[in-house]
Amino acid sequence: MLPAEFAELEPYSDWVLAKEPQRYAKRLASSMEEMQAFYDAAFPLLERAMAHLDAFPLDDLPEPERNLLQLSYSLVMVSFPVEVWKQARVPDSGAAYLDLLVEPRV
Repeated sequence: MLPAEFAELEPYSDWVLAKEPQRYAKRLASSMEEMQAFYDAAFPLLERAMAHLDAFPLDDLPEPERNLLQLSYSLVMVSFPVEVWKQARVPDSGAAYLDLLVEPRV
């Protein structure tokens, strides 16, 4: 599912999600322990992943690289809950919710 150089992230392939609402729903449905484990595995590889992806045209990524990019988007989605809030939801936001109008490319 991922490029061979990132096979160690295969256990987190359930975070390969194409759309932001899917990533947000996955974040809300995940425990802090699950998000922390994903973050701890993926964050140290982020720079290497971005360097790897830079070798491909964004508009024509092979499937494994597209999956790696989407996994990176999910890593961004969990970074604030893990690094700052220590909870899946935005603190003190009540029932507020923002809908994303434009998806990132790919």
